[in-house]
Order: sequence, then C-alpha cells, then structure tokens
Amino acid sequence: MSRLPGIRQTDLDDTGRALWDRLTSTRGASVVGPDGSLIGPFNAFVTAPEVGARLAELGGLLRFQTSIDRRLLEVAIITTGAHWKAEFEWWAHARMAKEHGVRDDVIAAIRDGAADVPFADRDDERVVHAVARELATTGRVSDPTYAAARDLLGDRGVVELVALCGYYTLISFTLNAFDVPLPDGVAPVWG
Repeated sequence: MSRLPGIRQTDLDDTGRALWDRLTSTRGASVVGPDGSLIGPFNAFVTAPEVGARLAELGGLLRFQTSIDRRLLEVAIITTGAHWKAEFEWWAHARMAKEHGVRDDVIAAIRDGAADVPFADRDDERVVHAVARELATTGRVSDPTYAAARDLLGDRGVVELVALCGYYTLISFTLNAFDVPLPDGVAPVWG
C-alpha cells in the first residue's frame, strides 16, 4: 500500500484535474488503477500538481523528443531503475525496453546488476548503460565513458542522456519513498 492516499479525479482542484486530464490523455486509461486513483508516480504528481505538471512535461520531453533512439533511452531507464530497485519503474520499462528491441538476456543482466552485460555487438547499448550505471553508482561519468558517449550521441545527446538518468532517479525516489505498489498480480523483482 502506498504511503500517499489514492487521489481520485473528483478530489482535485482545477490544477490537479488539468494534470489528471493531461496524464490520462497522453498515457491512456491504463494509468488509472482499480480504486480510481492514478498508478505509478502519477498519484504523487497530482498530490502536488504544480510540481507534478512540470515533472510530467519533462518526462514526456525526455522520452519522446530527444535525439536519442528509444531503444537506448529504455536501456538508460532500466539501468537507473535497477540500481534504485524501483519495482514499478522496472515493471513498466523492462517491457518497453523489450518492445523497442533490447534483448531479454540484456534486460535480465541489467536487472541482476551484472558486471558484464551481454551486449554482443550492440556497442551503443553498452555505452548508454555505462553512462547510466556510472551516474547511478558514482554521480559522475569517467573520461573514457564520456568520450564514448560523446562519439555516439554528440554533445546534445549526452546532455539529454544525463537529464534522462537524473529524471528517472527522481522517479525511482518517488516510487520508493512513497512505497508505490505494483499493479495487482505483478510480483516484485527484488522483493
């Protein structure tokens, strides 16, 4: 059970209802849980709608309007979520990573925190994973990893990638701090 009370659309003021409408119009009815409140980080967003609106806007921009291929974005997101053991984030984005072409063995190795992820010939995934993992574990990016990321993504792409990792760290913190539950019937990965 979440530490935040489940807020329904009828509980919200105009600002909260506008955010609710934006979240459900861009993400569909699947973000509304069986109790009528929003699932994932979105209940927290409508709890503080002025903050939540900006977070939702930033999240949409980082996932859908960057110069980085969606497959690579999902590698960064699941790497960040796995580091923080954010169950809901993992549940949502491991599926998306697979849908966007990340192999099952790579997803499993990232989930397990493996030191040697089997990227095979996908150096782009290896570089993005290295950036996300170094940021999550040290708060920095080593010179060799930075150089590889810059070669792969350019300056703009590296800025977008670092921002994405920071955003999904914030989402992980939100999910973990408020004990946001998984959907009914979904088993946790890290228990």
